[in-house]
Amino acid sequence: FQLGFEDVIAEPELTHSFDKVWICSHALFELSKYVIYKVLTLVLAIPLALVLGIVFATLSCLHIWVVVPFVKTCLMVLPSVQTVWKSLTDVFVVPFFQSLGRCFAMVNIRLDQE
Repeated sequence: FQLGFEDVIAEPELTHSFDKVWICSHALFELSKYVIYKVLTLVLAIPLALVLGIVFATLSCLHIWVVVPFVKTCLMVLPSVQTVWKSLTDVFVVPFFQSLGRCFAMVNIRLDQE
């Protein structure tokens, strides 16, 4: 994203201030943008690169040594967990909801308009 002097100073072309003021303010804007960018990169680039490198290395290590083995273990255990879950639902949940269904099957609602 390039930011130009005209994007910041919103004087229309037909209503510029004095030429010397316009030229000096344009030069000062460009110079300060250049110098401040260079100073900020000098001060922040190395520490930020170090911090981001540590963060990326930590995330990579966690992904390789924790997340992937956990997912693979879950996928290996999943068939037996599915069998146990299906047995539990067949024994406890299905009869409960079948009885509720039979109870509510006898309910009749009739709306009369008077």
